Amino acid sequence: MLTYLQYLSDEQFLGPLRLFRYITVRSVGAAATALLLSFVLGPWIINKLRQFKAAQAFRNAAEVGKLAELHAKKGGTPTMGGLIIFISVFTSTMLWARPNVYIVTAMLVYTGLTIVGFLDDYLKIKYRNSKGLSGRYKLMGQGILTIAAIVLLLHFGDFFSGGEMRGEYVAECARQLWLPFLKNPLLAVMPVAFMAVFLFFVLAGSSNAINLTDGMDGLAIGCTVTAAMTFGIMSYATGHAIVADYLLLKPLPGTGELTILCAALVAGSLGFLWYNAHPAQVFMGDTGSLAIGGLIGIVAFMIQQPFTLVIVGGIFVMEAGSVIIQVASFKSTGRRVFLCSPIHHHFELKGWAETQVVVRFWILSLIFAVCGLATLKLR
Repeated sequence: MLTYLQYLSDEQFLGPLRLFRYITVRSVGAAATALLLSFVLGPWIINKLRQFKAAQAFRNAAEVGKLAELHAKKGGTPTMGGLIIFISVFTSTMLWARPNVYIVTAMLVYTGLTIVGFLDDYLKIKYRNSKGLSGRYKLMGQGILTIAAIVLLLHFGDFFSGGEMRGEYVAECARQLWLPFLKNPLLAVMPVAFMAVFLFFVLAGSSNAINLTDGMDGLAIGCTVTAAMTFGIMSYATGHAIVADYLLLKPLPGTGELTILCAALVAGSLGFLWYNAHPAQVFMGDTGSLAIGGLIGIVAFMIQQPFTLVIVGGIFVMEAGSVIIQVASFKSTGRRVFLCSPIHHHFELKGWAETQVVVRFWILSLIFAVCGLATLKLR
């Protein structure tokens, strides 16, 4: 909690500690810490995963045909690399961010989904198949975390704010439903039951979408960088009264701290990408993809940008949408729209090199991020 060092700035020779009051300074500090941790911890964790033979379980040729042949060289690559990202992001956020209700809620969701993802990966490794944790239990975990997040936002705003925010205002804002391009909320007060269902779909949707995207070296984590960077900017704008007023956003004191979390996620993801770039030394597994998806989802919800997530995370929407279309088409007509889903495998089977698919999807991800940021001005 280095932010509290600012209160020592009145002491002689300790004046420079006042810099710790600025979100921008602490964001840089969090990013540097996360990047350093990911670089230092990466090799050690990868070696430990290899020792434990935590290799990724792949589907066989009977399940995915030619795709199994294309990915044959990936056999033996350790999974659960999401632990590198989690340790880097969690540690740097706790060091540099003020632990208000928004940070506590985000970290609770992130930690909970990391545990769910870890159990999923562990079962895949233990039984040497690609099934893992039952979908029912994944949804149950996401449901429990949804309820916990709502309880924190509606009832503990004062407790975690250190007296800097009013719990009633936090709860009031949490129950508003906003759409991009609109100056006023679509729903001024969401019923708690509707809020719970909506947040569950945001968390489950973003978690599963990033999980589906994680099928090529560097693909999911590279797209995560642009999404996290975008929501970091949005968090800063929402938490800054003057900027929020200029952009016609609802001012949300305290959400600026989420900028620090997003900066840590950007840097931690870049550090992980160092080891996940083709040919990957480690995969993030569900330990990383489920948790990162939920983290981005809860941040988007808390800063009142849940629908903007559809724009910013356009790649993730494409990936999840391709699976839905493929399944619906096959069940209704017996025909497949894509050679294979998620859609990145379709292009792979069309003859694109893996690095081509990944870099082109990164470019699209950046375009979607810019489009998402543009919605802040178009109101």
